[in-house]
Amino acid sequence: MKHSFSRRTLLRGLGVTMALPWLESVPVWGGDKTSEPPVRFACLFSGNGFHKDEWWAKGEGKTMQLGKVLEPLLPHREKLLFLKGLYNEQALIGGIHSCQTGNLLTGAHLAPAGEIKSGISVDQLIAEAIKGQTKVPSLVLGTEPSIAAIHKNYSMIYSSHISWSSATTPTPLELYPALAFDRLFRDEVGKADQSVLDAVIDDTRGLRDRVSKADQRRLDEYLSSVREVERRIEQAGKAGRLQGYRPTLLKPDMPRPADGIPQDIDQHMRLMCDILVLAFRTDTTRVCTLKLNNDHSALRFPHLKVDYMIHHLLSHTDNADWLKVNQFFMTQMAYIAGKLDAVKEGDRTLLDNSMILYCSSMMSGAHNNDQLPVVMLGSGGGKIKTGRIVDYTGKPNRKMCSLYLSLMDKVGVRPKTFGDSSQPLAEI
Repeated sequence: MKHSFSRRTLLRGLGVTMALPWLESVPVWGGDKTSEPPVRFACLFSGNGFHKDEWWAKGEGKTMQLGKVLEPLLPHREKLLFLKGLYNEQALIGGIHSCQTGNLLTGAHLAPAGEIKSGISVDQLIAEAIKGQTKVPSLVLGTEPSIAAIHKNYSMIYSSHISWSSATTPTPLELYPALAFDRLFRDEVGKADQSVLDAVIDDTRGLRDRVSKADQRRLDEYLSSVREVERRIEQAGKAGRLQGYRPTLLKPDMPRPADGIPQDIDQHMRLMCDILVLAFRTDTTRVCTLKLNNDHSALRFPHLKVDYMIHHLLSHTDNADWLKVNQFFMTQMAYIAGKLDAVKEGDRTLLDNSMILYCSSMMSGAHNNDQLPVVMLGSGGGKIKTGRIVDYTGKPNRKMCSLYLSLMDKVGVRPKTFGDSSQPLAEI
């Protein structure tokens, strides 16, 4: 099958196609050598909100102060946008988890039990608009399986998905790092007879002879990062621990998950973060959602010595362990930002050429969602002023969907309306 992206320089091997990172001596992005790198969009999500007293920001730029939840982002505060006072009107209905997450990226009214209906999410609208420009339209990653249940007359499918391909279809979550990796590089997902780097070694050697010394270093760094992720995927699950909790019996009273699936949540999340970075670095996709857990989540965190209570119940405590878990989630965003910011793309970095949004469906475990916790890193290709706080509290236009209209504009997608908004945020 021939795609429009096939005009770009690619590394090819048997069953493998690898897109390249930005190289100064190769017109990777499909125009001439001066063509601008593309803008990427990602949304990270964690359920159940954050510590109610520690989600805040003060000041700007180098002197910006952040609450303890956001402390992992301090190294990136000059590239941070703290958005206060935004809300999702349709999520105010019901006041329960299943009513607050399924429309977070759609702004749509959710149908009660007996029907599944939300709306097309912002990530999928962007993916559809730029379809054909990349190998993979979008990545929809997760680390916790969907919940199949009803809660207070609403399907828990809503608590398990933030990405929607249509009003009635949540986009399937990819929970397996190996399969997400295969989507980036293999022509057939699941075909893993050899390393992707071994498959393209001849093409790699040929390319090295045609690029500058600086590009040879960039290529080596990129290939090393691919090899490292591949190696960690191969090792995932070897420790024999069970994901999300520590067994209390001498022998587990349930079957051990299969080898190759990360069995520890910290390992699982980190692999998914690395796959997001690889996807953006190679321009294999420009759109990704990473659902770090469900709303109403049952995850536990033995690596933090917080395995006595599931995430959902912990969110009602506001104790030191809840803060520790909050910081663990925010560390994933900081890790992604650090990796992206280390990659130069012309005069900017890959982080500068991205918009990495982080949000939850409620401010804290008290289910208060009259304003939502929202923070973003990256300037959308230099189009967004960062290192600042924008407060919409009390303003007439403080809709999450207005934010999405603003962000879509930075990638050249300009619908007249989205969800419940027809007016972008002028300050973004």
